[in-house]
Amino acid sequence: MRLSPRIPGRGCLQAARFFATSVTTPRIPQTIIEKVVQKYSVSLPDGKVVKAGDYVMIRPEHVMTHDNTGPVISKFKSIGAKKIFDPRQAVFTLDHDVQNKSDKNLAKYANIEAFARTHGIDFYPAGRGIGHQVLVEEGYAFPHTLTVASDSHSNMYGGVACVGTAIVRTDAAALWATGKTWWQVPRMVKVEFRGKLAPGVTGKDVIVALCGSFNNDEVLNAAIEFTGEGVSALSIDDRLTISNMTTEWGALVGVFPVDDTLLSWYESALTKLEQRTFASKSVPPPPEHPRINRRSLDALRATNLTSDLGAQYSLHLIFDLSTLVPHVSGPNSVKVSTPLPKLESQQIAIQKAYLVSCTNSRVSDIAAAASVVEGKKVAEGVEFYVAAASSVVQAEAEKLGYWNKLIAAGAKVLPAGCGPCIGLGTGLLEEGETGISATNRNYKGRMGHPKAQAYLASPAVVAASAVKGFICSPNSLDASSLPPAGAPVFSIASGSSDAAEVPQAEEPLFPGFPAAFSGRLLFAPQDNLSTDALYPGKYTYQDDITLERQAQVVMENYDPSFAGNVATILPSLSASDESTKSGVILVSGYNFGTGSSREQAATALKAAGVPLVIAGSFGDIFKRNAINNGLVCLECPELVADLTATYAKGGARGAGGREGELTVDKGHEIRVSMTDGNVTLRGSDGEKTYKVRTVGASVQELWVCGGLEGFILKSIR
Repeated sequence: MRLSPRIPGRGCLQAARFFATSVTTPRIPQTIIEKVVQKYSVSLPDGKVVKAGDYVMIRPEHVMTHDNTGPVISKFKSIGAKKIFDPRQAVFTLDHDVQNKSDKNLAKYANIEAFARTHGIDFYPAGRGIGHQVLVEEGYAFPHTLTVASDSHSNMYGGVACVGTAIVRTDAAALWATGKTWWQVPRMVKVEFRGKLAPGVTGKDVIVALCGSFNNDEVLNAAIEFTGEGVSALSIDDRLTISNMTTEWGALVGVFPVDDTLLSWYESALTKLEQRTFASKSVPPPPEHPRINRRSLDALRATNLTSDLGAQYSLHLIFDLSTLVPHVSGPNSVKVSTPLPKLESQQIAIQKAYLVSCTNSRVSDIAAAASVVEGKKVAEGVEFYVAAASSVVQAEAEKLGYWNKLIAAGAKVLPAGCGPCIGLGTGLLEEGETGISATNRNYKGRMGHPKAQAYLASPAVVAASAVKGFICSPNSLDASSLPPAGAPVFSIASGSSDAAEVPQAEEPLFPGFPAAFSGRLLFAPQDNLSTDALYPGKYTYQDDITLERQAQVVMENYDPSFAGNVATILPSLSASDESTKSGVILVSGYNFGTGSSREQAATALKAAGVPLVIAGSFGDIFKRNAINNGLVCLECPELVADLTATYAKGGARGAGGREGELTVDKGHEIRVSMTDGNVTLRGSDGEKTYKVRTVGASVQELWVCGGLEGFILKSIR
């Protein structure tokens, strides 16, 4: 095993980051995302090449928390941690409920700031801006680094070639205490842009069209790499918008390359940072910015990373940007998108318009909206709310005159923060109202009343709609310069690599982890089995509920007899040897554990006697909660397909078994080897073997420790 690297002082860390040397291309080709994850993985076996599907222990460059810092502090303290492992790794940004001036909220904010100051953590108060924007502005999200956040829109960092991804609060507490947490490297998807956007078409239109055109989970839980000659014509603000909404598209990562456009953007950012402080011949120059500085940019130019020839992608999507017209998302779903020319003819009246959020409230967005409303007034009966993505953005927009043009038109200013985008503060949609927004989500009820209608569009379309009172294009949009208003041109190629599939290398098991799991197989022939089906919501907030009681109600909303059946089976099971863990092995369909983030959906299964779940695929948050609590999750589509064909009613998941049962029990025995991934299924009709990718040493260690909290306790003692 390779030893974890020593954590040096601040200066040494920066030198290690900024002066990293290029490494020889590995024998096994990697994507740029896999290369970045390799850099931030610790305790890898000698010679290990990180690939999609691998479970690794990561030590990210930074971890950001926002208003949820309070619960993370509580989790941190409850597990007995007292010291932040690496204070420069953590970043606090208060941005969600910044309009709330209640004593309770102000006290919460004060407590977070006090914790930050006690532990020497970088802290950005309410009003400084939305955390994701701050991390880009201040260089915490930097090209070819790995930065995580306890927020789903950390994908946005990919707009500046940073691998950004979301974590849950327990992960954040683990990072504070130990500097590391586990991650499964997602499958890789290549999205190739060709051509150039027509005038008036934006990055928002690109991602809205992608979400609506590919709305059958094509990129679910994937890491997207944006490539192609069309990338160079996209501004950094466009790239940040696209990466931001890869979250809504279903991906976990969305990364653009380092190119001349990005390098020029950083040169401009460096100049602005240097101009923050006055300097002259008689006054010393301002101190060097700790992350965005001449050394870091020179090192980036010298060590630019690219994907290897032959790197593997599960999907290769090609999009001709020149065929795209402005698009609008909704109502109330990002999976529905309509070309603006078609929607405009309906003259859908609006009552509210929003230019807010980390998606589309940067300077270029504000400029686009200002050019539309200049010399005009917001329509009667319409409220137009604006909030900059950060105080820095607002200051620049004010300096350039854009901000005052919005105010002169009748826009209502909100503080830099999330606000209406997440349903907090002033200006929410009321029952029966329709709104159009430049934000990232228009789920039912997110921005206000569940009986309101919400659409998403670019800043210029939002501003034009605010002025005219219905969803429409700006007057400046020249229809003659646009392509036909049909569907944009896409093509898809699966299995896009010329390289052969790389088999998972057999690795030594972590001491104490079972060599195999075995037991009775139960099959739930159902896709999208939600956390509410696994663990009913009525029990979720019963804080005093025991694990024994959780076991009694597990799967109650799906199959009320499940818990009783498992309890009846368990006494008859016994492990063949000490290295085998016995129990009931649950097999189900795709997107298992979708829905809310309740961790009891995992703890209840484990408490009931289910040590292992096999599915076609898992909801990502469920899988994180499961592994964090010592429940092993493996994917085996072939096994799911065979069981479905043989035992599901009509040969399809969703209607129970052939005999009407919700959970199929045919007495099959199953054994899953954790050394070679062989899955052996034995029944009355014989035996069949399948193959799965097993979990790595990082997950095995968590299991031995009883979960992530146990791992933290072990690490800090």
